[in-house]
Amino acid sequence: MAKKKAAVKKSSKAKTTKKKKVELSAKEFAIAAAKIALHDNCTDVVVLDLTGKSPATDYFIIATGTSDRQTRTVADDIKEFGKKHKFNVFGRAGYEQGKWVLLDFVDVVVHIFDPEFREFYDLELLWGDATKLKIED
Repeated sequence: MAKKKAAVKKSSKAKTTKKKKVELSAKEFAIAAAKIALHDNCTDVVVLDLTGKSPATDYFIIATGTSDRQTRTVADDIKEFGKKHKFNVFGRAGYEQGKWVLLDFVDVVVHIFDPEFREFYDLELLWGDATKLKIED
């Protein structure tokens, strides 16, 4: 008696459609990060275009937080956004104190200050010849 072999159907691998990560330019990343700071209730958020003015970076984001907890939360949110868009943090400073948190993404540097530190260091005055980019919601 001939044994019938059941045809084993190999289940075809389900085609998964991964959403392609849209690669952002440094400018697009800077504006998106500034919007995150605004969304997280930072005030006086500005993006300075330092292209051709600084050998170290192309964009500064400057924002003011109201507490050390808020500045750390904003930094965490921007860092996470950066990871998702292939912008990794090269350096971080001031996170523990939360008075001036700096995130260095190389082409974009994020500064999140408390009000006193922002007034004291006044980066907008220091980089007064930089163009301020418009942040639209």
